[in-house]
This record gives sequence, structure tokens and C-alpha cells, in this order.
Amino acid sequence: MNGFIGEFFGTMILILLGAGTGAGLNLNKSYAKGSSWLFVCTSWGLAVTMGVYVAGALGSQGHLNPAVTIPFAIFGFFPWSEVIPYLAGQFLGAFCGAALVIIQFTPHFKASKGEANGNQVGIFATRPAIKSPIFNFLSEVIATFAFVFILLNLGDFTQGLKPFIVGTLILVIGTSLGTTTGFAINPARDWGPRLAYTILPVPNGGSGEWWYAWVPMCGPLVGGVIAAAIKFLL
Repeated sequence: MNGFIGEFFGTMILILLGAGTGAGLNLNKSYAKGSSWLFVCTSWGLAVTMGVYVAGALGSQGHLNPAVTIPFAIFGFFPWSEVIPYLAGQFLGAFCGAALVIIQFTPHFKASKGEANGNQVGIFATRPAIKSPIFNFLSEVIATFAFVFILLNLGDFTQGLKPFIVGTLILVIGTSLGTTTGFAINPARDWGPRLAYTILPVPNGGSGEWWYAWVPMCGPLVGGVIAAAIKFLL
């Protein structure tokens, strides 16, 4: 249960702060509306840092990401017996974090009718800058490969100042590789909030754009597996 609880609350905090950044950036009457990409990447990096701290304190290894948990298990870096609790915590935590963002920003959603063609799914889930499915997929593979391969060389990244290192890693991936797809690099981070946006009563909400959802699911998993395989062979 410690793994589930840690991953649930860690991922919830990650999405609460990360998607909260997206809401502040995009919704009318927000003080942060129109902020820069550097602002977005920095805030998401710090959101991951805080999520990892919370998860570690509650007894998990701070994965917060199926593209970490599954590849780690495949190549023996993590026990298979913990995979289902970790995944359940990640997806449920992401959903609940997004639900809290919807509550927090309800007046701003109401004030944003007609914004972004009537759809604010980008607050919660990723979208490609240019719609090109194969290259969008490859972008997620490459970005997640870099992320997971570096994590594998950090050791226990819940300890000491290492969560901040993980946050700076998210920051630099966002500024370097994340501009093509919005850098999901995490299926739970995308699918949990995407589902919340789809089924919860978001004022002036729109489509969950599930036609694209295979990219942030499959790309990160492939990238994570490649990174873990290389580390296993070294």
C-alpha cells in the first residue's frame, strides 16, 4: 500500500501544480495568462520535484510515471509485484489532481468561453505543435529516452536534493525537446487529466482529443524501454 499511496499523492501534486500552471497560462482573468514557455517548463519541473518529495516521504520510489515503472520492471530494476499498485496510484492521482484544477479554476473556465476554439484540453493533456503522428510519436520516444536514461544514472532520486535534479531534468527536456509535442513523457500525466477533462463538468469544455492520445501513451513507454534496455546492457 505504501507504493500506491506514495504514487497517488505524488502524482496528484504533480498534476495539481503542473496542470494548474497550464490553467493559469491559458484561462482569461488569470494573472499568469500569456506567460512564456520557460515559465511553463520551470513550473512543470518544480511540480515534478514536489511530487517526488511527497511520494518518497510516503514510501514509494517516486516514479510518478508508467514509462519509469514498466521499463524498470522489465529489466529487473523494480519488482513486478509493485507494478500494479504503482500504475493505479499514478493514473488515479493524475485524475484527481486534474479534478482539483477544474475546481480551482472554475470561474476562469466560465470566463474563457470561445478561447482556443472552445477547447481547453491543452491545459490538461498534450497536443502536437505540428500534427504529424509518426514524428510526434518519435518526439515522445526521444524525449522519454533521455529522461529515463538520466534517471537510471541518478540512483535513488527521492533522497536529498535529487528531486531538484529531477526537476531541472524536466526543465531542460521541456526547453530542448518538449516544444514539438508539449513533452508528455508520461502516460499517466496525459491520460489521467485527459480523462478528467473529458468526463467531468468543465465549464466551456471541449473534446478530449483522444485521436492523439496513443502518442503520449505509446511514445513514452517505448522510449523508457529503450533507455532501460541500454542501461541493462551496459
